[in-house]
Amino acid sequence: VQLQASGGGLVQVGGSLSLSCVASGRTSSHYAVGWFRQGPGKEREFVASISWSGGVTYYADSVKGRFTISRDTVKKTMYLQMNSLKAEDTAVYYCAAGARFYSDPTAADFDSWGQGTLVTVSS
Repeated sequence: VQLQASGGGLVQVGGSLSLSCVASGRTSSHYAVGWFRQGPGKEREFVASISWSGGVTYYADSVKGRFTISRDTVKKTMYLQMNSLKAEDTAVYYCAAGARFYSDPTAADFDSWGQGTLVTVSS
């Protein structure tokens, strides 16, 4: 499956931003999709994931209550709505797809990756 992320940009602290990720190719082989991020000088970290068919979600503690992941199976698109953004949310955000849905996933659980979209939160 190929993934194309979009929607990044510059936003002020406390603001909102919505990311999208369109999937193409053999999407039927992937059961879970999610978002990761990599901030300046940091390792890539898990943000949120959702099971493609059932819509079960899982969030990192750092974004729980502020971010919402969703998907549209007809449009083959997943979304990340980010509210109450903080400076520490600044990162390149990557969408990813994997064969199984796991609780508390890591990057190794996903085998297809989008190109990343930059989110900058200014104070």
